[in-house]
Amino acid sequence: MNQIRKILGERWPWFTAAGLVVVIYLAQFVRISFQPPAPERPVGTAADIEKLSERDDVNVLFILVDTLRADRLSTYGYDRATAPFLDELAENGVVFGSHLAQSSWTKCSMASLWTGLYPVRAGVTRFEHVVSPDAKMPAEILAENGFFTAGLYRNGWVEGYFGFDQGFEVYTRPTSKVVAPSIKLANPTMKEGGTDEDAVLAAMEFLRIYGDERWFLYMHLMDVHEYLYDEDSAQFGTDYSSVYDNSILRANLVLAKLYNYLEHEGYLDNTLIVIASDHGEAFGERGAEGHARWVYRETTEVPLIMSLPFKLPGGVVIEQRTENIDVWPTIFDLLGIEGLDEVDGQSRVPALIAAASNESPPEEGPAFAHLDQNWGRRGADVADTLSVLEDGYRYMQVKNPDGSLKEELFNARVDASELIDLKDEEVETTERLRGLAEGYLEKAPPWDVPAMLEIDEIHLNQLRALGYSIP
Repeated sequence: MNQIRKILGERWPWFTAAGLVVVIYLAQFVRISFQPPAPERPVGTAADIEKLSERDDVNVLFILVDTLRADRLSTYGYDRATAPFLDELAENGVVFGSHLAQSSWTKCSMASLWTGLYPVRAGVTRFEHVVSPDAKMPAEILAENGFFTAGLYRNGWVEGYFGFDQGFEVYTRPTSKVVAPSIKLANPTMKEGGTDEDAVLAAMEFLRIYGDERWFLYMHLMDVHEYLYDEDSAQFGTDYSSVYDNSILRANLVLAKLYNYLEHEGYLDNTLIVIASDHGEAFGERGAEGHARWVYRETTEVPLIMSLPFKLPGGVVIEQRTENIDVWPTIFDLLGIEGLDEVDGQSRVPALIAAASNESPPEEGPAFAHLDQNWGRRGADVADTLSVLEDGYRYMQVKNPDGSLKEELFNARVDASELIDLKDEEVETTERLRGLAEGYLEKAPPWDVPAMLEIDEIHLNQLRALGYSIP
């Protein structure tokens, strides 16, 4: 492969990209035949976690399940079995028990996740914003370290023209196969945009072709965002909230197919699997539904589960507060690769080692989630809504364009749903966290903010099809 690249020079990525697009198209016609059961996986310890950075054979499979809130999984305390496969993965891997997304809107949240910077520093808070070309993205770093990098995405907010393709040798939407009539019947409002099965089939075919190289594969899945379910996953009812649970079960079944393929093809013993989400979903807890409006608990508390190249029987749970900006510093630390510069996040490997060794975790600092409520309105003034989390508290602030300020204070230790406003009872805590919020909003990106992107009506309509209101 290296000799071919040398011959083709700078043009070889274009040939590779074209080839993979064809492969992804053909994948919809491929049927995967499975081998007999794979041998039992090795069991690891805290020492094995520390030694992981010394290995040069570990691949990375990064799966982003769009719109997945943590408390809808049994692993995080839910009473419905919405994701038995993910629960099993957690029981033999690593669970980040209190994990915060940096926004409740995909584009803003993903820009922070990839750069390791809070939204105010990543500089992507409006629909016209793009990721700066000066940002050093994880795919770029992995490519420099010998990984073949590929991205399969189904959400228009992470399109390449927004800057999310930086560092990927291949970055494309998986080709849609014909959707089964049973799925269309159960989902009468379904768009003709395919399903997560398309991404899984494309991933299998990608690994069949490029699996002998060291690889990084990013998959951005959308069935949960689209509330998509079928006959096999219609287990929990037909009301709005239950349909959401059905869609989680369907995504779980689809991911189980991918995992079975990885197991039978022998990838599990040298692959780090990361399951993450960009934001959650509201179901009327405060009179609102959906996401991309607020940064309360229900739209920012998301799962983070990691499966290492060996089992951790019983699983390891990191109880301290972590954030999506910590994800890539942690991955790079596990791999022993020098990672992102000037990040707001931090590696959570020390907390992982401590938890695996039954030792006290490191202290945690404040965490932030941020959304400009006018992100989709051309020319509208900024209306920042901000969450500050510290010591079990969540301070909520909304700064309106007219200068007025709305504040709320919740304490999850005594009010798990964070519905009781304590700002008038705990004035000192409110003032302290307000100061942290003001300091956060004064920060700026570490690079020049690029010009806003002019998005044509075709692409705007594609984004509107996701359910977002864009003038």
